[in-house]
Amino acid sequence: MTYVVTEACIRCKYTDCVEVCPQQAFRDGVNFVVIDPAACANCGLCEMVCPVNAIYPDYGLPEAQIRFRALNAELAAQWPQARPRMPLPDAQKWHEVPEKWRFLDRTAQTD
Repeated sequence: MTYVVTEACIRCKYTDCVEVCPQQAFRDGVNFVVIDPAACANCGLCEMVCPVNAIYPDYGLPEAQIRFRALNAELAAQWPQARPRMPLPDAQKWHEVPEKWRFLDRTAQTD
C-alpha cells in the first residue's frame, strides 16, 4: 500500500505533508506534489496533516481520483525530491475548486 496525492492539491500545493514525511517520499512539481510509491513508508502522517484532504491510501481512493495512482508513480519518476514551501500565492482561492485536472502542470519544480 502507498498513499496518493489527488486533485485537491492542484494549484494549492500546501507542503505540510512534505514536512512530516519520514521517508522524503514527496516529489515536487510547479503546482502539485506527488508521492513516490517506492519510497512511501505507508505511515499515513501526510494524510493527517493535509489541509485540503488531497491524500488517500491507494486502496481508499474515491473512484473519480483513481487515475492519480498512476499519475503519482509517473511524475515521481521525473520530479525532484520536494521540500517544504509556502503554499502557492492563490492557494486559498483554489482550495474549494472542483475538477482541477486541466490545471495540472507536469513541469518539475526547479528551485
